[in-house]
Amino acid sequence: MLKMTWRALGLAAAVALCAPALAGAPISPRFNADPSPHYFAGKFYLYATNDQDNSGKYWDSTDWRLFSSKDMKTWTDDGSFLSVAVFKWARPDAKAWAPEAAQRNGKYYFYAPVGGDKIGVAVADHPQGPFTDARGDALIDKARDANAGDEPIDPAVLIDDDGQAYLMFGTRVPKIVRLQPDMIHTAGPIENLAVTGLPASDKKKVYGEAPFLHKRNGLYYFSFSTGWPGQIVYATSKNPMGPYEYRGVILDYLDISTNHQAIIEHEGKSYLFYHDKLLPGGDSIRRSIAIEPISYAADGSIEQVRPANASKAAAK
Repeated sequence: MLKMTWRALGLAAAVALCAPALAGAPISPRFNADPSPHYFAGKFYLYATNDQDNSGKYWDSTDWRLFSSKDMKTWTDDGSFLSVAVFKWARPDAKAWAPEAAQRNGKYYFYAPVGGDKIGVAVADHPQGPFTDARGDALIDKARDANAGDEPIDPAVLIDDDGQAYLMFGTRVPKIVRLQPDMIHTAGPIENLAVTGLPASDKKKVYGEAPFLHKRNGLYYFSFSTGWPGQIVYATSKNPMGPYEYRGVILDYLDISTNHQAIIEHEGKSYLFYHDKLLPGGDSIRRSIAIEPISYAADGSIEQVRPANASKAAAK
């Protein structure tokens, strides 16, 4: 069982009293960020970066944290379940950044940005692990792979209705590549993902990082952060490879340097996971994950999410 100080227990109780977490309360008294939420085997699992254990000066933690829940209201801290040390090809002090997970063929796959220039993939028989290196080398490697971009980070995976899996990643220029059925090899070249219709009057509405892809009613929704700081905006397409047409803002600027989101649907409802500086002592380096419900208009557009307790950024 994880040990917690009385101060942490008191804060945890306060967090619980703020339930449901869907109202924008932090899901844990620990600092955590870069949410990768999933519903696996009858339970919600949330994979995250471990802001609690970074230096407080940079995003330099070397492991990832896991949280689980039966209802998205009360979350259990399942600990630091994996570190970069599982990838023997990586530097032991390599930074562990925004992760992703996927399930297929009875296996669970964890996509791990390592050191800012590679994405590894680990595999396990259970959502919480133990995970082992699935390949023995990186799935995406800036030094090896054509068009991997300046920073192959922020992986996101969509397994489509026809079984084809797609991996998105990258900063400044969004990348997309098909995955083979084994989920640990690419199929075809890495391509740039195009977004059209960005507002000409707002030059800040460009792609920055945090690509994410979900599908609803046959339409693909590509959401991302516009920069540092950034809004979470989205575009849609009828083809997962794009091009995508800009549709609007999901989450406005927050008073932190990064913004990172994921969207899941469960039992006909949609939820936005994001991070903000919600706990005492929180800032751009030590963030907290929260959840808000998402609503769609009749035309399929996403209505802007306005968390009541979000940090307020200065006008951009």
